[in-house]
Order: sequence, then structure tokens, then C-alpha cells
Amino acid sequence: MDEVDIVVIGGGSGGSAVAGRLAEGGRFSVALLEAGGTNDNWRVKAPGMMPFLPDASNWRFETVPQLGLNGRAGYQPRGRGLGGSSAINAMIYIRGNAWDYDNWAALGCDGWSWADVLPVFRACEDNERGADAWHGAGGPLSVSDQHSPNPGSLAFVESAASLQLPRTSDFNGAQFEGVGIYQVTQRGGERWSAARAFVEPNRARIDVRTNALVERVLIENGRATGVVYRQGGATRTVRARGAVVLAGGAFGSPQTLMLSGIGPAGHLRDLGIDVVLDRPAVGADLQDHIDYVAGYETAGAPFMGQSLAGMLGALKGMVQWFRHRSGPFTTPYAEAGGFAKTRPDLPIPDIQFHFVPALLEDHGRTKVKGHGFSCHVCVLRPESRGNVRLATPDAAAAPAIDPGFLTDDRDVQTLLAGVKLMRRILEAPPLSDYAGRDRYMAGVSDDAAMIEIIRSRADTVYHPVGTCRMGADEASVVDTSLRVRGVDGLYIADASIMPRLVSGNTNAPSIMIGARCADFVSADLEPDRLRWKRDALPPKA
Repeated sequence: MDEVDIVVIGGGSGGSAVAGRLAEGGRFSVALLEAGGTNDNWRVKAPGMMPFLPDASNWRFETVPQLGLNGRAGYQPRGRGLGGSSAINAMIYIRGNAWDYDNWAALGCDGWSWADVLPVFRACEDNERGADAWHGAGGPLSVSDQHSPNPGSLAFVESAASLQLPRTSDFNGAQFEGVGIYQVTQRGGERWSAARAFVEPNRARIDVRTNALVERVLIENGRATGVVYRQGGATRTVRARGAVVLAGGAFGSPQTLMLSGIGPAGHLRDLGIDVVLDRPAVGADLQDHIDYVAGYETAGAPFMGQSLAGMLGALKGMVQWFRHRSGPFTTPYAEAGGFAKTRPDLPIPDIQFHFVPALLEDHGRTKVKGHGFSCHVCVLRPESRGNVRLATPDAAAAPAIDPGFLTDDRDVQTLLAGVKLMRRILEAPPLSDYAGRDRYMAGVSDDAAMIEIIRSRADTVYHPVGTCRMGADEASVVDTSLRVRGVDGLYIADASIMPRLVSGNTNAPSIMIGARCADFVSADLEPDRLRWKRDALPPKA
């Protein structure tokens, strides 16, 4: 029989962390099922190739038409293959604000305050600046400074500082608010995905199965006992003696739960799926950072662009990267940014900036001729809520994603205020010395007109969470040890469990969640609850 101690579904940020941690020391036999491939190629490893990654590394989801976005369907890129979204993202290392986690605890998630999670962040981290009260060294996740930021990114920081926004050299340190150059998940000039951090060092102890599309979790007598998946044209089953850990992300985890009969009963019956457990919260409470991107055209350098000079510069940077793993091809593109308040009465910042020294259109899918810079501004703690539902009972079909963007007017007003502040920064010296021309809002100052432009252009900045909410209440999908309520032996280890969206990028928090889940699973799987003896396990070949 194909049987292991623990089956992990999904090799993304949370899944890589939980699988790697559980496999350490050979304590458990672990099978990791990933629907995509290995992502072991130079295009994934080279930071500068981020806009040119193969389709096989990205699910390329789209939302249902969004009323708040003038009826447009939004784009939802999600990482496919080992590393998940950490293999295609901008590599920005941000944990969020301490207030976010203290708020989780205040909402009933005991054990998830900032004091509880900071040690986990530190233990996971290998920061090139070394260890201190805020950071760790020697952990699996490499975090580095940017050594070749574009001069335009440095100018953005100076322009923001000229408007009295504070500078910060470490968004994960003592001062969260302010502007600066982001740290990134890179090592030696290469992308350092969660899979490289947690799976590769434990590869001999993890049964990694790629191109394995999970159809459902097997649930027998109220317990998760295995997983059914497709691989190589065949349907296969792997049994789990101890636990099944679901780490498919904010879209994949609720999709797999519903395919397994766990979710809103009426929705499942409509699709002909037998109801194992009626859980209305599965797929509900979707939250995401709604984001507006400004674009400013310039005459040329130092900004990247579609021109002969730009192409030659990119080629030179690529050669330098291949030879030395250094230079402009180590860019995360979103090089600079920061956090600010749109109102002085707020306890913490409510908007975030990502400055890109290149023109960006439609998530980079539409190429723009010429040179320039772009800047994102997003709403950090949105009030709008959406959901994820099954489009069909076929696991290979994309889920129906409805973020409900800008359906709450509070988000509209926050984003409008954020856009106004962003425009002031982008049009202040020294950035204004480059004589950039606003491609979308030049000469527009009326609020109603600005809101219309925002609704016509805004979209995600790639941080969906909340669809398998953690909580102390019985209506929550998982408890505070990440156990799925109502099913023994089933856990969730990804951003879907967040009760509230954190103030910032979600890769580092997802890794933290995966690492904590490994601790919870280990604590639950006592020897007398498993049908094997740990000291009798043969070494893995």
C-alpha cells in the first residue's frame, strides 16, 4: 500500500515550510503533492526574469466580473510548481505590522500575537545583516539587501522623504512606517523560494510528487486518511497514517475542501458533491489588497524600458548575472516602497507603496514601448469581502474567484487618498527631475474623475487570504492549532487561515504559518496515536 505518515498538499510557501519542518531528522515520512513541476530552472532562479516566467509556473487565474471595477474581470496570478507563489513573486520580505498579529489574538486567535509569531519568523530567517532582536541568522529562508537598486528607486525614497515621510532601513525592525529599499528573499543573487529554503535541504527525506493534481481528501469515519490525485494520466491514492496538511493557498485550499465535501452544503449539492461537513465559512471572507498602479513616461535612463538602449542594457545585465550573480538583473522590480497613513488618527499605516523603475501595464502582460517608472499603492486592511466557489466539480478547473473589490466605500476613499499621496511623491524632487508624465491622471484633480480612473484600472497586488479562516468560534474553518474543525487529522497551512489580512506582502507570513503548522502537527501526533514506532522507521533512500 502507498502509505506515509503525513501527506502535504501543495508545495507553495506554506506547504514547503510545513513539509520541510516535518521531514527534518527523519521523524516522519512525508509525501508532498504538487500540481505543477519542479521550477528548477534558471528563469525561476534569475530575479530579473520575473516578467518572463514560463506559463507552467503560473495558474493565471481570473476573477468573475467585479462590480467595483466597472465590471472588469481581475487577474489573479498564483504560483504553480515547487515554491508556489514564492517562485514567481517580487521576492519582497515583509512580515506585516505587530498590530496585525495582536489583532488576531484580540479576535480570539490565542497564541498568534506578535510575541508568539516573532520567534517563528526569526527561526525561519537567515538575514545577511545577522541576528538581532528582530531578525534571525542561520535559518532556511535567505533574506538579503538589494545591492544594485535603480537610481530611480533611490530617488523615490528621497522624494517621499522630502514630503516628511519617515525613512526606514528595516520594515521588519523597530520602525515599520516609512519609506526605503525593500529586503528580498534572495541568496547570492538568486531567487530563494520557499522550496529552495525548506524542501531542497530535506529532499532525501521528502517523497516529492510533482505534476500531481489533487482531486480530494479521503475522509473515513470523521478522519482524513489519505489523498486521491491524478498523475501521469492515472488516478492514484496515498494513505496518511498520521495527518493530511492542506496548503493550496487562498484559492486552492477551499477548492480542495469543497471537492472533498467540506463547505457550504447548498453549493456542494448543486454541483452533485456529497456533503461530508456543512461549513459555510469555507471559501468565504476572501480579502485581498486592492491596488492602483500609476505610470510615468520619461525620456530614458536610468529607467528600464522597451527601446534599443533598454534592450542592450538588459542584455548586459543578464550577462553580468550569469557570470557573477550580481548587477541589475538581481532586481525584484518592486525595489522601493513603504507604508504610510492616509489619516493621522490611525494606529498604523493603511497604505503601501511599491515603486518599479519601469512602465507596468496590466500586470506586465502588456508591453509598453519607451521608458518610465510605475508605482503601486494598495489598501492594507480592506473592508470589502469576497468568496471562492467551485466552478465545476472537476479539480482541474479553475475556481470561481470573487474578491468583491471596492464594494465597500471605505476602501474607495482609502485608495483615493493613497493615490493622491502617491502622486505628490512621484511629482516631488528629486524624482520630478526626470520629468515624468502621468499616463493616466495627468491634469485630473476632481475626486469623482479620479475614482472613475481608479475603478477602471485597479486590481490585486497578489495577496489573497481568509478563505479558510482561523478562529476560536465554532463557525471558523480551522482552530488556533490549524486543525480543520469537524475532521480529525486534517490541517491547513497557508494564507487562507488568516482571520484578517496583514499589513504587507504575504509570502513571509505564509512561511511562518507553515512552520507553526509543522509544530502543531508534531505535537498532535504522539507515538501511541500512530500505527508505527519512530525508532523502527527505515532510513529513506
